[in-house]
Amino acid sequence: MKKLLATVATLATLALPAQAFDVNAMTPAEEEAFGKAVRAYIMQNPSIIVEAYELFQQQQAELEAANDQQLVRQLAPVLFEDGRDWEAGNPEGDIVMVEFLDYRCGYCKKAHEEVKQLIAGDQNIRFIVKEFPILGDESVLASRFAIATRKVAGDDAYGRMNDALMQYRGKMTEKSLKKIADKLDLDGDAILAMIEDPEVTQQIADTHQIASALSISGTPTFVIQDQMLRGYVPLDGMQELIAAMRAEM
Repeated sequence: MKKLLATVATLATLALPAQAFDVNAMTPAEEEAFGKAVRAYIMQNPSIIVEAYELFQQQQAELEAANDQQLVRQLAPVLFEDGRDWEAGNPEGDIVMVEFLDYRCGYCKKAHEEVKQLIAGDQNIRFIVKEFPILGDESVLASRFAIATRKVAGDDAYGRMNDALMQYRGKMTEKSLKKIADKLDLDGDAILAMIEDPEVTQQIADTHQIASALSISGTPTFVIQDQMLRGYVPLDGMQELIAAMRAEM
């Protein structure tokens, strides 16, 4: 009760003259009377509770965004310059965008085509994919297969495999992944032989470590410049955010 009274009193004294009372110096009787007055005011003006909660939420969101920005800046070298991650778009783009994805994530699949539209329609975005399998063994197998595809057949092959895995709706098994590779005219056997390579394992482990440092626990998660977007964001939302970033450059 004292904490509540102290908070309300602090707000109240902003409009009071210098001789206003100190809540900590009130007698028990004064404290009780003041508490009743506060309660009566809140009962008569219940919207103040909603306003206070909305302000609290706004302040928390601003605090989290500032913390995210600081973390992104600290981790910029491993986020943007790893060298092991597949990239698309303009390598010299003025906007750099990273996506942490999982091939079994429904929202990643939903975002996939919109991300492609974003990059195709904006010739000044550098796009980086972070393989972040978090939805079980099938997710891990799919990410291993995608990374192995790039190691065996190069960037173009990875891009086509990434598309195919995002569009695929079946069970992720070595057999089904090999069929996908065959349809893409890739050597599925050679790719499967690479999936347990220590470098593949290390790349996924390193991505999980980065995600942990950024408190990323879900997919898709986007890092655009120094801002983080947790979860699916529609195409127009991403376009608006990028336009606002450019306006401040």
